[in-house]
Amino acid sequence: MPAKGHTIESIVKGIRNGQFSAKEIFNEYLAKIKVLDKDLHAYLSMHEFQEPRDGVLFGVPSAIKDNILIAGTICTAGSKILEKYVSAYDATIINKLRSAGSVFLGKTNLDEFAMGSSTENSAYGPTKNPLDTTRVPGGSSGGSAAAVAADLAVFSIGSDTAGSIRQPASFCGTVGLKPTYGRVSRHGLIAMTSSLDQIGPFTKNVRDAALLMNVISGHDMFDSTTVPKKSEDFLLNIDKSVKGLRVGVPAEFFGQGLDKEVKDKIMESIERLAKLGCEIKEVSLPHSKYSIAAYYIVAPSEISSNLARFDGIRYGLSDKEAKTLLDTYLRSREGGFGAEAKRRILLGTFALSSGYYDAYYLKAQKIRTLIKKDFDEAFAKVDVIVGPVAPSTAFKLNEKSSDPLSMYLSDIYTVPVNLAGLPGISIPCGNGEMSNMPVGLHMISKPFDEETLLRLAYQFEQSIEK
Repeated sequence: MPAKGHTIESIVKGIRNGQFSAKEIFNEYLAKIKVLDKDLHAYLSMHEFQEPRDGVLFGVPSAIKDNILIAGTICTAGSKILEKYVSAYDATIINKLRSAGSVFLGKTNLDEFAMGSSTENSAYGPTKNPLDTTRVPGGSSGGSAAAVAADLAVFSIGSDTAGSIRQPASFCGTVGLKPTYGRVSRHGLIAMTSSLDQIGPFTKNVRDAALLMNVISGHDMFDSTTVPKKSEDFLLNIDKSVKGLRVGVPAEFFGQGLDKEVKDKIMESIERLAKLGCEIKEVSLPHSKYSIAAYYIVAPSEISSNLARFDGIRYGLSDKEAKTLLDTYLRSREGGFGAEAKRRILLGTFALSSGYYDAYYLKAQKIRTLIKKDFDEAFAKVDVIVGPVAPSTAFKLNEKSSDPLSMYLSDIYTVPVNLAGLPGISIPCGNGEMSNMPVGLHMISKPFDEETLLRLAYQFEQSIEK
């Protein structure tokens, strides 16, 4: 059940065969966006066509989450505080995509500074799910997911700090890949939680995700957290059998809070993996139940530090009515940040304050270490771990916006992966019986083993399409 419309390979083939030109297909997408995005609001800004370079993404129209810098264009991060901020340089991923031949349609909507699970926290209004416009597309990369699901982009780029690629991919029925922390450069990504943030793609099928990984991964001198590794071809072994692959199923991912319609689809998917020849084993991740609590100490702590730079002095919104320096800080940040950003800044500042650091931040980091240890022990027995991406299908607009804790629990299955720095992918595995909305199968692999992850995801996808 792949998302509809053109794929990367169909676009490149069409241009090379003379079926259409790069400019013609770009304009075709712009025309669709002009009509359909009035209701969806997947995009925050549109870009002009530029002649593409000849590469593996030759002429492929893409969409970029609006927390990634493209030189000379506005980058808001979904916040009023950056409403008029013009990027001074290209992010590393933008340079790589442009060198491979992609052309950028525009920047997509997101929860403010990527803080949210529904794209309702955007200062510029919510994005709607293209499969049911009364529902959210997920978050924080909701605009990127919606653009691909509605075929308003061939692929898109998002960022994932706690599930912000995988959860919206699940809600919108696309493929969403979060690479290993350190696999893809974060240079030019507006920082939210620097030890967790990771850039990755939304695509209409697994082959396109693998192709994009060939383009975007690799060491970057501008990002010291990227790991120097020999370049890999993620398409090389994608067709190989998965027979004998050991697939782990954690009991902790199937407890209280998981909707029956989601559980049913995931169990069906596990049976399908068994039919493909995978060896299904039960594994345990006992500390995963503490992941949300640990995340909401670690992430706000880093957020309070990262967002301190938006002070009304260096760049972004500056209140011109302020009389003193302190007044400038207070009024600019009060007017520029939304409710969720303020909530997390306050939580993080408190957690890092004198007398509370050991009680909260240090303890959360110890839990993070235990979560990583759980995964290490599980991966000594299995090659891939599978489960649900989210406890439910896409929920209704405004259903959880007044209940932050309920919203935070949307990421209960994805957060442990970020805390451990692992790669994870969401693959559409059918629609829920009650909601008739997409369910995503979550696959997780060892660090830097995206090759196995993509191979299993591809074989699973092919088995559904047959």
